[in-house]
Amino acid sequence: MITVWGEGRGFRVIWLLEEMGLSYRVREVDMLAGVENDREFMAINPGGFIPAIQDGDVTMVESIAILEYLMARHGPTPFAPDPDSPDFPAYQQFLHLGEAGLAAPANFVMLGPLLAPERVHPDWTAVQALEVFERRRKLVSRQLARSPYLAGERFTAADISVTYALQFAHRTRVATLDEAERAYVARTAGRDGYRRAMDSCPGTKAWAAEADKR
Repeated sequence: MITVWGEGRGFRVIWLLEEMGLSYRVREVDMLAGVENDREFMAINPGGFIPAIQDGDVTMVESIAILEYLMARHGPTPFAPDPDSPDFPAYQQFLHLGEAGLAAPANFVMLGPLLAPERVHPDWTAVQALEVFERRRKLVSRQLARSPYLAGERFTAADISVTYALQFAHRTRVATLDEAERAYVARTAGRDGYRRAMDSCPGTKAWAAEADKR
């Protein structure tokens, strides 16, 4: 059975596991309590960040890398187009854009005002990160004007990647989703796999419910 360490970006992994019908368990990692105190987890990932997975003798970190690993090792799967498919380039682009271009800068936008000293407000890093987020977001908008999903007509792991990023930005008030983005997230988050993943992530589910009230 696959062990997923941590929720947060681990939600992407759990969502894919649900979509693929793979058995797993979630091991909570309390980042707020001081991850350095969780010796069992630090032995898995001495970098001290989530998520991580254990799949037999394999240990993996980084949510997008984990998605690619799971589909390659436990596929074939419809959630990754074949390399010779015309949808493959867009799939690859948005699979990685969801973290590198959206979720990662959104994280700095959220954390900058919280952690930066008063003397550097407005935090330069947060301002620049928001610009990065907004520029990359334009690629998502253009693609959604062309097709219902980011790799064409069907749902793929690229949608897991980007949906997480858009919801994270919305729930942390980094960005307000426009009409097309809201419709897109309604399509992706309306899937049974998403709902089952939420049920497996009580911390994420509670945080999302509270954030969505605001």
